[in-house]
Amino acid sequence: MIDINLIRENKDLVKENIKKKFQDEKLPLVDDVFNLDKEYRECKLKGDTLRGEKNKLSSSIGELMRDGKKDEAEKVKKEVSSMQAEIEELGNREVELEAKIKEIMMVIPNIIDESVPIGKDDSENVEVERFGEPVVPKYEVPYHADIILALNGMDKEAAGRTSGEGFYYLLGDIARLHEAMIAYARDYMIDKGFTYAIPPFMIHSNVVTGVMSFPEMEAMMYKIEGEDLYLIGTSEHSMIGKFKDQLLNKADLPIRMTSYSPCFRKEGGSHGLEERGLYRVHQFEKQEMIVLCEPEESMKYYEDMWKYTVEVFRNMDIPVRQLECCSGDLADLKVKSCDIEAWSPRQQKYFEVGSCSNLGDAQARRLGIRVKGEKGNYFLHTLNNTVLASPRGLIALLENNYNKDGSVNIPKVLQPYMGGKKKIEKVN
Repeated sequence: MIDINLIRENKDLVKENIKKKFQDEKLPLVDDVFNLDKEYRECKLKGDTLRGEKNKLSSSIGELMRDGKKDEAEKVKKEVSSMQAEIEELGNREVELEAKIKEIMMVIPNIIDESVPIGKDDSENVEVERFGEPVVPKYEVPYHADIILALNGMDKEAAGRTSGEGFYYLLGDIARLHEAMIAYARDYMIDKGFTYAIPPFMIHSNVVTGVMSFPEMEAMMYKIEGEDLYLIGTSEHSMIGKFKDQLLNKADLPIRMTSYSPCFRKEGGSHGLEERGLYRVHQFEKQEMIVLCEPEESMKYYEDMWKYTVEVFRNMDIPVRQLECCSGDLADLKVKSCDIEAWSPRQQKYFEVGSCSNLGDAQARRLGIRVKGEKGNYFLHTLNNTVLASPRGLIALLENNYNKDGSVNIPKVLQPYMGGKKKIEKVN
């Protein structure tokens, strides 16, 4: 949610930003908010003025009664009563206007950073840099589900019986490897100075709408029937929500935290191979990072954060690239965002394994997270980034460490989490 002062003082900037995001249908909303806000301020000014006048008149009633001017006092009482009715009417209109303004402001997109490339959708995202040489081995790399099945590491058929499509059992060394990746990502972030957290896996609706747009919520999140609770789709939602309605001390910034959670999403699998595999599932696990910081420092942290993900994957012998998200691919709350994509030697292309976002002060405004500064209170900036999400990270590891004989090498950084094991052998 942007600052209302931007619409009061620079409507053209807000409209130009909407055009850059190819959301021209939202252009009339800027004028709607401008006019509603003007009426709101006029109502408030009139109400405040009337309250002042009413208070003066009210204080004169006692004096009139003491002076024996009963008729005149009664006349003033009627005038005060009439003013009170108008004040209440103006107050009701203020509340109504404030609600309408907030409703519209929630769907006007955040102002994107000037460095964001302009494009309509994800097909126009821009590759910035590659890390590691993408290799295609001379032997065939099977589909990841076939690799895992040959290693006796998955049972989707049983998961279908217990839970339906989009769920899975991981077994044996594959399950252990999956957890080793998450544990390594956790320890990596702790070594970088981030505070480790395990957050609630369910959050209230007012937290959900504070951290994401309503269309995103409807498309992603599972609601608990009969309760004001949603299963989280990613732990940054409950992590940012931790600071809802808080006034933080400037000296405590930046706040850097890394969190583990299972994640739940409505996202279903596509046809064909994806239905057998683990690429699109309803449940997965993730190590996340968030930063709450001074506004002028958020871009510095943004650059640090996505590079952490690159290093985690490169330490597991996985080539990756950074892909800058274009204006049309940015969610409405985001100022700037990039994806980290891992190399798939089977498909001979990259696929998304993480996303880093700077949301400016949008989430802080929605959730009421402020900083107590020397010259007054202000909204801070929030950022989030995927350290590692599995099973997508697991897919990347399996394909890039697959051997011709069907075994999978375990990267050195993960071997301590696997009891020193260096390789997962094919099961006959």
